[in-house]
Parts: sequence; structure tokens; C-alpha cells
Amino acid sequence: MTELIVNQMQLSDIDMVWQIEKQSNRFPWTKGNFEDCFKSGYRTFLYSTGSDLIGYSVVQSVLDEVHLLNICVKPGYQGKGFGRQILSHVVDISMQQSAAIIVLEVRASNFRAQQLYLSIGFNEMSVRRGYYPAEQGREDGVLMGLELGMLSQLGQNLL
Repeated sequence: MTELIVNQMQLSDIDMVWQIEKQSNRFPWTKGNFEDCFKSGYRTFLYSTGSDLIGYSVVQSVLDEVHLLNICVKPGYQGKGFGRQILSHVVDISMQQSAAIIVLEVRASNFRAQQLYLSIGFNEMSVRRGYYPAEQGREDGVLMGLELGMLSQLGQNLL
């Protein structure tokens, strides 16, 4: 498998990132959402194969908790293990900062992403009713968490 190159996202990268966001999501973040991430001091990462930007992640750290706000793999690269590599990077940086838990929300209809998160050790914590916009009204979000203390105690790399 191709090893990903990780770089910090810069404000000048937002146009490229936003193109991937629009291609990948029916209800994409706006450019303003990404700009706000920089204003708020969130950690933003780009992942490439060297020649092509294939994905990104946005994480917020609050005390000992990391909130994975956005993770995306460009269409055409999906289903090839890159999402797992990006998630592995998020877990690694979270453990380096001694975070206790990573939390995220995922659409209830996004079974593929849920299966990835479950395979790594995330658990469903609760359901947030009407969390996401949908074609007809709102869609539930599934709140998932990965307790990093348990992961390090196991001494296993589940990724």
C-alpha cells in the first residue's frame, strides 16, 4: 500500500481541500468552515501520495479529548485503505498529546465509515437526533468514541 505523506494544512490550501469536500459530500463544509478552523486553532492535516492530494483531517483538542471534526478521502482513492491510514495518523497524534479519548459524529446512513471506526475500536456512545442536514429534513448522527487509554493498555496496534 502507498504510504501517505502528511503535511499541515495551510490557509492557501483551502481551495483544493474544498474541491475534495464538494466531490465527497452531499452536504459539504463551506470554505468559511475551513477558514474558521484556522481562526479557532484546530489542527488540520493534508495527506498525499506525493503527487496528488488525496485527503485531509480536522481535529479539535479540548483538555484530554480530541474531536475528529472532519475526515475525508478523495473519490477515486476511497476503499483502498487510505481512510484507515488517515485515521491511524489521528490516533497517533492524539496519543502523542496524551489524549484520553477521540470522539466523532458520523451520519447514521454512513455504514462504510461506521464499519471503519468500529474495526479500529471505536464504540457507539449515543445518537444525536437530527444532527445532520438531509435531503428531506434532518438525519441522525452517531456519536462514537475511542478510549485511548484502553488502546495503549492493550499494547496492540489495531490499525
